[in-house]
Amino acid sequence: MEFSETNVLIPASLLIEYWYCPRFIYFIDVLGIKQHEEKRLKVLKGREVHKKKALQPEYLRKKLGVIRQEKDIYLSDPGYGICGIIDEILFFGDGTISLLDYKFAYNKHRFKTQFLQSVFYSLLIEKHYNIKVNSCYVVYTRDKNKLVQYAIGGKERQTVLESIQEVRQIISRGVFPNGTRYKRRCGDCTYKNICIQ
Repeated sequence: MEFSETNVLIPASLLIEYWYCPRFIYFIDVLGIKQHEEKRLKVLKGREVHKKKALQPEYLRKKLGVIRQEKDIYLSDPGYGICGIIDEILFFGDGTISLLDYKFAYNKHRFKTQFLQSVFYSLLIEKHYNIKVNSCYVVYTRDKNKLVQYAIGGKERQTVLESIQEVRQIISRGVFPNGTRYKRRCGDCTYKNICIQ
């Protein structure tokens, strides 16, 4: 991966925007047009949930066999050129490590953007702790705090690494990318009046 110290680290939040629609990166980071997502109800509710962190450490230790937790950990890696704040890093008695993320969502199916965000965080954890992350946990707060485990494989890691490169190209070269394949997203989009689909 080509990254130099003169480049800005790419945070997880920017990748989430990219996975929702690549054009968000163009409008936000190339043109400098803010989307003012803080006015959207789901965003506000999601932030509130993250502040409360519904599950207690004792619950996790009992249910998963966690021997130690680290919460709200900021990690960065100059090699990948990425950074992020991880809700919780879980350490297990067998020497393995994982991460836990809270989502203001129902557990109907695995949301691609949410899962890829966890894969993104796993890259940071692996670099920082030098331990491979084979799975992640998600707490679905709208489903009575249902806890779900997802496996993380090489294919997902490759997808995230390619996305990091594509985001960097959009920003550095001012490339106007293709929009999302999911046209339903366009109806509620901040940029729908200036985006040509």
